[in-house]
Amino acid sequence: MNFEQIRQAQALKSKLDKAQKELKKMQIEGEAGKGAVTVVVNGEQKIMSVKISPEVVDPKNTKNLEQLIIKAINDAQDKAQKAAAEQLKEVTGGLKIPGLF
Repeated sequence: MNFEQIRQAQALKSKLDKAQKELKKMQIEGEAGKGAVTVVVNGEQKIMSVKISPEVVDPKNTKNLEQLIIKAINDAQDKAQKAAAEQLKEVTGGLKIPGLF
């Protein structure tokens, strides 16, 4: 590896570090049941908050609420994954790097 390649690798690492910090700051919302359940995740797909509308809370039927929560989490995580892939695509110029989406 020559000096120029080392410099390019260091620049890419710096860009990736910056992109990871930005992903942590992102807030992506997923929802289910027409907004009855909303979940906010960051760009790393970590759950930041969950909001549940009182109308969907039925102590006699928790299965429906459980399904709405799962759908909202999956929706938020799917959106976060797409946002992260787009962000990293910009940083790497579309270059496929193993271990990065």
